[in-house]
Amino acid sequence: MQKARIKLTSPDYREVDEISQKIIEVAKRTGVKYSGPIPLPTKKLVVPTRKSPCGGGTETYEKWQMRIHKRIIDIESDERTLRRVMRVEIPESVHVEIELIE
Repeated sequence: MQKARIKLTSPDYREVDEISQKIIEVAKRTGVKYSGPIPLPTKKLVVPTRKSPCGGGTETYEKWQMRIHKRIIDIESDERTLRRVMRVEIPESVHVEIELIE
């Protein structure tokens, strides 16, 4: 039986958790085996910027950061389940990858 590995990434952890719960509900309704959501380490993108725009005075910096949250869900894939997963409404800030594994 083939498996589908679904990777969800987003800067907002609430949206990632919400979408993963919707996908798990689809898997429960269709009666297929699933595992997850497995949280992966959060990636932090840090951008240091100088506070003073003119360049005078002491060098003081602000650090801006964006966190990227990731989750993995494995589902036994049959055609009916994958079609229902594809119908789940996903916001633009969430990136979804579906990979078929044997």
